[in-house]
This record gives sequence, structure tokens and C-alpha cells, in this order.
Amino acid sequence: MGAKLNIEDFDDPSFDPFLEDALMFGDHLDPYAKIAEMRRQGSLHKGEYRTLMGLYADITKPADAQYYSVFGYDEVAQVLGDPATYGNHAYDYNIGISFGQSISTMDAPEHPRFRRIFQKAFLPQTVAAWGETLVDPVLRDLMSSFEGRGEADLVQEFTLHYPFHIIYRQLALPPEDAKIFHKLAIAQTVVSVDIEHGTEASRKLGDYFIKLVAERRANPGDDLVSSLALAEVDGEYLPENVLISFLRQLVNAAGDTTYRGTSVLLTGLLTNPEQLEAIRNDRSLIPQAIEEALRWDGPVLMQSRYARADAVLGGVNIPAGTFIDVVAGSANRDESKFPDPDAFNIFRKPQHRHFAFSFGPHVCIGQHLARVEMTRALTAILDGLPNLRLDPDKPAPQVRGTMMRVPHSIHVKFG
Repeated sequence: MGAKLNIEDFDDPSFDPFLEDALMFGDHLDPYAKIAEMRRQGSLHKGEYRTLMGLYADITKPADAQYYSVFGYDEVAQVLGDPATYGNHAYDYNIGISFGQSISTMDAPEHPRFRRIFQKAFLPQTVAAWGETLVDPVLRDLMSSFEGRGEADLVQEFTLHYPFHIIYRQLALPPEDAKIFHKLAIAQTVVSVDIEHGTEASRKLGDYFIKLVAERRANPGDDLVSSLALAEVDGEYLPENVLISFLRQLVNAAGDTTYRGTSVLLTGLLTNPEQLEAIRNDRSLIPQAIEEALRWDGPVLMQSRYARADAVLGGVNIPAGTFIDVVAGSANRDESKFPDPDAFNIFRKPQHRHFAFSFGPHVCIGQHLARVEMTRALTAILDGLPNLRLDPDKPAPQVRGTMMRVPHSIHVKFG
């Protein structure tokens, strides 16, 4: 590689974006009780999901914005599966500010044109090969710090760092930049309640990635940045603003959500030890355990859309220009589709899809990588931490959040 690039910390280096998690995403221990009550009252409710759940409104949206929140399974599927009527313009106002011209803000024909390029980097066969070259070395490094101790906090010592370290290796970032990079990446997500720090993080990551892309074009390697920097659309490099936006978003889309999903998976299994024991004895159960964790308490409870035309949804007239909060977490626990929906049950035989990775043309581009990371993490933990169990002398894990969910600690003993 070429010359050393420096990443710039916040102007106030003491700013800690992790402390704003509850402000941004809420701190409900169980939002599902209220969500279920609202779903029983009707599939649609007028209002923004954040404010319906008692959070601060999204300050990036227009002051006169009109909202509907969608709670019913069938209506959620209808919105996510009909991009011609319900577009992604809604994201221009929040993640668009942080990430820029991301594919998440685009609709057809722009969206499929650029998504095809990025999707090539995350095909199942490509991602599978990363398991040994990228994922396993990170697992070994992180677990070596606690596997001989007999106890650990699996969130603070493992899941919080695990997917981000994989991304650093994907991007071939210098290890010394990792701490600041992680702070900036997470801070981008607070823009809905803290525009100042969100935009500062976006600007500094953008400056870093612009220099990084130029350096990798001049001195390409076998990393993801080099691959995307040399990718072409219609005989030309990807537009810089689109490429930089993708790299900004990648860190959160592939890092933050996988950290949350892996933490929820471990919480579900450790609080249901008979299911953990079943997986310990039969690793073929891991894929269905992952899907159940994503359904049961998927990391992202709400997705956003925008009515591009007048529409009728669940018998309700939706005027063009309305913001639609699609409560995937409600659909994933809709009792008409999932019997006993609040139970974590890896032996469930679901007849319907979950929406943890969205649905339709904007389905998560990194879903295959997320499943590989969760599979290998659980396998490594079962192999390396015998007799794994919750620590009875410390608080049990609590999955918290209203918009995005995660336990902040999972105290365990083993050996």
C-alpha cells in the first residue's frame, strides 16, 4: 500500500457516541407489549413511530411531515414489496445527511444500477471465502483475551468489537485507526437527534475515504476498497459521492447491526439453556437459531419509506408525500403469522418470512455476510468456551431499545 493516511478524531475527543445510544434508539426493555397493543387496535396508526413510542421526533424531517406507522404483517410486506408506490426518499433526511447519496436513499432506475455493482462484492460464494480469511482470525484474536479466564462479558469483550474488526480487515485499515474509526462510524447514526456530531463524523469519514480510495486506485490490493475503487459503471469508475456514501454506510450496516444481532442470538440461547444444549449437540440447528433470533428481536425494529403517490394501505388512504414508518419488529411478532410470537424458539417451523433484513429490492445487501459472521461466532464460542452458562452472580442480560435492540452486557462463566 502507499503512504500512511491519518483519520481525524472529533474536535472534542471526549465525545462518546455510545452514550447517545439510548437517546437515539430508545431504552425500552420491552417495546413489544405496546407494539402488540397498537397492532391489535389496527394495522396502521397515524403518527411517527418514534413519537408513538415516546421518543424524541426525528429532527431531520420536515416540520410539516405527515406520518403513518405500519404494524400489520401483510401491510408491512405490501409496503416493502412495492417500491414503485413506497420509495426510499424518506432516508434522504437522516441517513442521507450522514452517509450521503447512499443506495438506501435511491429508487429505480438509479438504485438497481448501482446496487448491482456493490452486490457483487457480497455474493454468497465471496462471503463464504471470507469466513476463513477474515472472520476466523478476528474470532481468535478477540477470544484469546478471555477464553482462559473462565468468565467474560460477551458483549463488551466480544460482540461489540467483532463485526467492526472484520470490516477493518475487509477495508485493510491500519489497526491504529480502528478506535477513532469505530467512534466516527457509530456517531453517524445519531444524526436524527444530534445533527452536529452526526455531520462531523460524516465529514471526517468522507475525507478519510476520499484519500483512501485515491490511494487504493494508485496502489490496489486484494481488499474491498481496492475492488470497489476499480469497479466501473458504463465504462467509468463509480461516482465518488456514491462510492464514499457506500463505504460510510458499510461500517454501520455490516458492523452495528451484526453486533446487535449476534448479541441477541446469544441472549436468546443463554436464557433458554435447553436450546443452547441442543445446538451444542447438533450444530445443524445453528441456521434456524439465527433466523429465530432475527425474527424474535431483530436489531432494527423500524424501516422508513415514502409514499410516491396516493395509495390505499390496510383500508387507509395514504396521501402522496407521507412518510411511512414500517415496523418490521411488529410484523415479526404478528400472532396471525407466528404462534406464540414472544417466545424464543429455535424449533419453530415458520410458514412466513421475517423482515429483519427488510424485503424487496432494498433487502439487506450484507445479509449473507451477517449470517456467516453469526454462524462462525456461535460455533467458535461453543467450541472454545465449554460448559458456557450465564453468570449467576451478575445481572442477567437485558435486550433494550425501541428502534434498535441490544443487550449491553452478557456475563457468562465457562470451563
